[in-house]
Amino acid sequence: MIEAETKKRPSWLRRAWLLLMRVIALFLMFSVVMTAVYAWVPPPVTWLMLWRVVEGNWIHKDWESYDNISPNLVRAVIAAEDAKFCEHYGFDWESIEKAWKRNQNAKRIRGGSTISNQTAKNVFLWPDRTYVRKGLEFYFTGLIELMWSKKRVIEVYLNVVEFGPGIYGAEAAAQAHFKKSAKDLTRREAALLAAVLPNPIRWSASKPTSYIRGRAGTIQARMNDVPDPTGDPCAKALPAN
Repeated sequence: MIEAETKKRPSWLRRAWLLLMRVIALFLMFSVVMTAVYAWVPPPVTWLMLWRVVEGNWIHKDWESYDNISPNLVRAVIAAEDAKFCEHYGFDWESIEKAWKRNQNAKRIRGGSTISNQTAKNVFLWPDRTYVRKGLEFYFTGLIELMWSKKRVIEVYLNVVEFGPGIYGAEAAAQAHFKKSAKDLTRREAALLAAVLPNPIRWSASKPTSYIRGRAGTIQARMNDVPDPTGDPCAKALPAN
């Protein structure tokens, strides 16, 4: 009798397992729906933006379509952040392997992030360097690569990425640093904006240090290796079938 009652009554472990399965199912459903929505609708706000508000920096951003952003800036961020952007499906495995080996003895996790990885992080996740967040970043990267075009990936990236305290996206950055529209950025201005991306709180595109000026010069040189991104960043980069 006691054994029968034990079998009939669900254990706390079973209840916890069922709850976990429901939470995972809801998360998967929500993440797929939001990724599908953001394939067409501009993300209104990100976790980083909200975090910066708590720190005292208001949100300055103006969404611009891909065609209203200078090809110079597209070239610059690809040259600076992800030279293989048009070749991979969200993951640069060679860079990831190098980063993994480097992180084995490092106190701070550094990744081999692609533009797709950074877009997934910026749009859906919070800013830290834990393995949990990295794992979720991989998941969302897979989703956006599956559901978005490469053009959409970089369009979203250029509209949500942080270019300074409270400054998000190409248009707000161009206005704040150079008093002009994002579509009018020169090669040098684009390279300066791309140069500060690793740490836009510490560095300024409009008041560059000698290090940032040098880095911008390197990016300008690498921009020559990036095919013309006008219309579509990868249309001219991929070989014809």
